[in-house]
Amino acid sequence: MAKACPTPQPLRTVLGTIVFITALFWITFLGRLIFSPLMPAIQDDPSIALAPGQAGSLFFLGALGAFAGSLMSGFVSSRINHRGAMLVSLWIMALTLFAANFAHSLWTLRVVFIVLGMTAGLHLPSSVATITATVRREDWGKALSIQQLGPPTALVAGPLIAVALLHWFSWNRALLWIAGLTAVLALGFWLLTGGAGSFRGEVPSPSMVKPVVRTRSFWVMIFLFALGMGAQVGVYTLLPLYLHQERGMTAGAANTLLGLANAAPLVTVFIAGWITTRIGEKRAIGLFLFLTGVMTILVGLLSGVGLKICVVLMAGLAVCFFPPAFAAVSRIVQPNYRSLAAAFAPPLAFILGGGLLPTALGYMGQAWSFSRGIIIIGAVITVGSAAAFLLRLLTNLEEGC
Repeated sequence: MAKACPTPQPLRTVLGTIVFITALFWITFLGRLIFSPLMPAIQDDPSIALAPGQAGSLFFLGALGAFAGSLMSGFVSSRINHRGAMLVSLWIMALTLFAANFAHSLWTLRVVFIVLGMTAGLHLPSSVATITATVRREDWGKALSIQQLGPPTALVAGPLIAVALLHWFSWNRALLWIAGLTAVLALGFWLLTGGAGSFRGEVPSPSMVKPVVRTRSFWVMIFLFALGMGAQVGVYTLLPLYLHQERGMTAGAANTLLGLANAAPLVTVFIAGWITTRIGEKRAIGLFLFLTGVMTILVGLLSGVGLKICVVLMAGLAVCFFPPAFAAVSRIVQPNYRSLAAAFAPPLAFILGGGLLPTALGYMGQAWSFSRGIIIIGAVITVGSAAAFLLRLLTNLEEGC
């Protein structure tokens, strides 16, 4: 049976729905990234005994979980539609964060990271598919800019929430509050947003997957997403340890700096949408990745006031990559393959940028230094930004979702 596609609307007509979907996207990030500012407290827990390299490996396991979730997303959304897939991912996430309260060993923490990654991998394709099917094509850049407020606001909220909760609670008790917030947002989406996302996804059968994986731009987007996620998530996850161990900041001061620094993306993400509309997705992706790479290099080189300024600029620039990137993913294939491209490209890239990269950076900080690892990552992002011009974006898109 054919899926019932919604009629695309002007952004202003469906703005409330897009904002709510953004809130769901935000909590999927917060639920995982809250562990980064909590990491110094987790390291001090004698029952965990976490080394820097092991801390990075946790995020790698989360990335593998996200990829597994993305593989399941098509099967789930084809049966219970995109709305059901988003709700299921949130309820599982809430239960997992609640269960993390009882994590008293490294192995149980690893299981928590894997399951949280799976919920994120299940959620993202349905989120992108719902937005691009709900909003008319000419408003995609603006709508996706709103959605991309999710990660930076999570990056702002995470350290500040961690500072506040750790004042009163242990690191695992703090997770109970995030679990409760996740459940409240899931309930609100179910009750308040009507039928948003009530259309089915595509089962990733071989006949559906082949046209996607045979597209050169699909693999280029994986590489570009790996660079973007490497800056926004990969480096971020271990910045508290870097600032604490190599730049002499207290854990509270480091988390406060990161929280304040990630307020910048709340403004720059809208600038990114405006620039993307005027210069196109390819040029915007290349520009933002290049500038982000330069700032990442400076974060590894500088100290004192200069370091703090560059941390703010890096956070503000890193988020600018994602609105044009998700718009580009929606244009490298026809609409009926869109949810598959969104299901595979970002999670595959997250294994590299959000998983392997922080693992390597953690072991580099343990055996060599965090600063040199950050400089190398910045150089790779700067040079790799040129790959944006290898993309081939479709101009004639068929009707459908």
